[in-house]
Amino acid sequence: MNDSEIRNEQRYRLLIEAITDYAIYMLDPGGFVTSWNPGAERLKGYKEEEIVGRHFSTFYTDEDRESGLPALALRLAQEEGRFEREGWRLRKDGSRFWANVIIDPIRDSQGELIGFAKITRDISEKRAAQEAIFQAQKMEAVGQLTGGLAHDFNNLLMAILGSLEIARKRAVRQDVIDLIDNAIQGAQRGATLTQRLLAFSRRQELQLAPVDVGDLVGGMTELMRRTIGPEIVITSKFAPDLPKVRSDSNQFESALLNLVVNARDAMPGGGEITIAAERRSDRPSRSTLPPGNYVCLSVRDQGEGMDDETLANATTPFYTTKGVGKGTGLGLPMVHGLMAQSGGELILKSEVGQGTTAELWLPVADSTEVETKAPATPDVPFEPAPKALTVLVVDDDALVLMNTVLLLEDLGMDTIQASSGKEALAALQTGVPPDVVITDHAMPNMTGARLCQEIHARYPTLPIILATGYAELPDGVGDLAGVVRLSKPFSQAQLSKALAEACQGRRCF
Repeated sequence: MNDSEIRNEQRYRLLIEAITDYAIYMLDPGGFVTSWNPGAERLKGYKEEEIVGRHFSTFYTDEDRESGLPALALRLAQEEGRFEREGWRLRKDGSRFWANVIIDPIRDSQGELIGFAKITRDISEKRAAQEAIFQAQKMEAVGQLTGGLAHDFNNLLMAILGSLEIARKRAVRQDVIDLIDNAIQGAQRGATLTQRLLAFSRRQELQLAPVDVGDLVGGMTELMRRTIGPEIVITSKFAPDLPKVRSDSNQFESALLNLVVNARDAMPGGGEITIAAERRSDRPSRSTLPPGNYVCLSVRDQGEGMDDETLANATTPFYTTKGVGKGTGLGLPMVHGLMAQSGGELILKSEVGQGTTAELWLPVADSTEVETKAPATPDVPFEPAPKALTVLVVDDDALVLMNTVLLLEDLGMDTIQASSGKEALAALQTGVPPDVVITDHAMPNMTGARLCQEIHARYPTLPIILATGYAELPDGVGDLAGVVRLSKPFSQAQLSKALAEACQGRRCF
């Protein structure tokens, strides 16, 4: 070897040794390590004297070794000129990382195989980022689907509950009344599930206000203890001077109770649940939260924990590991939706045999916001006006339209029916003008929101009730005077209240 070749070899060796982000090393034809650069030591944890002479299958998982992947990689590299693949690899300490691997065959001047050059790169962060994007896209798609399903379920429940309510009022025999009551309870359970679907899709109705986490948990302690039983111990660890968070207190209580029940179910033999809270200005890794101040409320159990697949699907609607009849698979999705709709995030951490920690990250409330508590009001029917009203009812669903008409007529109202926004506008231009308009929102061609705007522009004093299963009023409707929101599914009592609210201070013909 002449001086020039020696200098080139030295430069090459210096170059390889200077690269610390990649593991670059050589294998002999049998796959045994013959060289080792500093990048390989940093990435895999072995010093050169510990690994040279050992087979490169040392870095593969047991599953890959059993499937013959190391031998296959060398064979494909030799036959095809290169082997490149991604997969799990092992460090010296046994931990795994997601690697991009390239194996190139090295041949002499006569074309004989003399070994392999191997490059390994740790792309765990890249994979995690891709998985986070995929998970966000999946959850968004599922959210749109569940939101649509919830809307359709609400329409069905409207027809069922409304008809049952009228039937019960007209029933005489007690055994028939009992059957109707049973059916109503079943339909109301369906309505609860629908609300959880809306929660997951971020379309539930929320009353966002400052919430004192310490007071909320303290007020729920007795309820939680009765719910989980004497085999489970609850301990609390709260940081001093914890600021208030911005959320819906009722929904927050429901979310916390869900997490506590999940923790109980993970410890069938008993154990300890730890509820802790602290102020945080940092953010969890791979979080979508914007920079800011948060309170992290965590619920930790000592249960069996979750494997990677279960953890990845834990917030997917209807996914449950509790078995048939023991869980709906909507508890964690509801919590996930509540956190997202409140400007926070649900973070789940779990390992098999190590228990699970559920973290609720919520933004700190603005100091100028005022904590409000809605007064409890009995949900009883009352006359919405001193005289019978004429109500224009607009809905593209024939079942819901008929149900709303029956509820109104049972209250002594006169009704005009329309199955679209176009029919409604035509009805307003001819015949007897109504006192109130009740319209669905999700209608084809002309939405209820658009109809509200059209009616307001032509008849600014005409009261309007917009019935929707979604939380938010559509753009442009919230600022219109005289528009009252009515949540689906609604009872006759709730319909009466909405009529009274719509007519209060307004002109009813």
